Order: sequence, then C-alpha cells, then structure tokens
Amino acid sequence: MKAVSRTHIGNVRSSNQDALVLQSGTYGVFGVADGMGGHKAGDVASQMAAQVIKETLADAKPSADLLRSGIEEANRRIYMEQLENPDYNGMGTTVTVIWEDESRLLLGHVGDSRCYRLRGETLDQLSMDHSMVAELVREGLLTPEEAAHHPYRNIITRAVGTGDTIEVDVMDLSKLKGDKYLLCSDGLYEYLPESEIQELLSTLSLEEAADTMLALALERGGKDNISLVLTEVDA
Repeated sequence: MKAVSRTHIGNVRSSNQDALVLQSGTYGVFGVADGMGGHKAGDVASQMAAQVIKETLADAKPSADLLRSGIEEANRRIYMEQLENPDYNGMGTTVTVIWEDESRLLLGHVGDSRCYRLRGETLDQLSMDHSMVAELVREGLLTPEEAAHHPYRNIITRAVGTGDTIEVDVMDLSKLKGDKYLLCSDGLYEYLPESEIQELLSTLSLEEAADTMLALALERGGKDNISLVLTEVDA
C-alpha cells in the first residue's frame, strides 16, 4: 500500500504525545497511538506502544492472534513501566493499526483513535470508539450530534497500559484496489465531519488530502495533537 503521514503538536499543547506506526514492506503496518498521562508520560506510552508493535509484527505473516498479542505486549510493558517509575503513573495510550497481507487487512484497535475506510464513494468508520460518550450513543442515551459537543467526549474507557490486561478489538477486512484508509487521533476528527473526510479522500491525492486535513484541523482550533496516516491499496 501507498502511505503518507502527518503529525503536529497543534496550537495549544506544549508537547506532541502522539506517535505514528509506519512499517512498510511485504506486510506493512500503519497506525497511530495517542498518549495520555502527566508530563512526558503520554509521549512515553505512545512511543513504547508504536515500537513494541513494530518489533512484534516485523517480518511476520499477519494473523489476528499475533496482532492481538503485539498490542497486549505493549500494554504489559507500558503498565510495568509506570509501576516502576512514579513519574509515569497513570500513563496510557490509544492504539489503532492496520496490518497488510496479500489479500486482506487486519485492524487492531484500543481507545478512541479511529480507522476510516473509503471504498468507492462510501466512507465507513471501522473502529469503535472506546469512550464514555460513544457508549452512551450506542445505548441510545445520546444522539451523535449531542455526543459531538459533550463535555466528557474525550474520556476513554479502554487504553493500552493502564491495567495489567487489555481487551483488543481485531477485525479481518477484505482488501480491494483503490480502498483508502485514514487512521487518525481525535485531534483530527474532532474538526472534520465525515462528509468532509469523504469528499477530501474522494477528490484529492493522498498527499493533498493529508495536507488539507491537517491545515483544516489547525485552522479550526488545533487544541490537541493532530496525527494521521493515509493509505491506499494500489495492487
């Protein structure tokens, strides 16, 4: 797959706690990790997760079990690190990655970063947000419109590294030439409605879409770190 990426500190934060997962090759791995925690702790958690996942999956043939194991290993190492270092207490990170095989993709996901797929003219959010507000929407207690402006919309219910075990969502996806995938932190999708994402992915090249999405998120506030990976199935 072709892939482009962007990451930016944003307009408000003093550090970038996002990390990118970029590993091309026969079995490419692409994704984002959005760290959380005290001073520097979020940076540590997201970078650790990205590195452990790349190490675990490197040169291996994609399998759902190994993808899940890679994210579980990242969870174990981050959790142990915070137990051993009081400065890292409470740190954790989201993880949203796709792993490419010859005929399919595997999606591994924890947290509220997102994976979107554009197939033809249809944009779908493939990942499920692990957040308090998203759960209220799924239970019918909030509308999506109410959720978009809810004061607790950034409180996540599942993160890598915050406990000794973690539940990982894994999806097996078909792979079609021309499919485009957007993996992004909430610092991007907070500012771009799905209709706009669909239009940009449908009309622009990967490079142009990445630049435009980042510019729009910054222009509209950029209150969080902004990270995205765009990929396209080209064979």
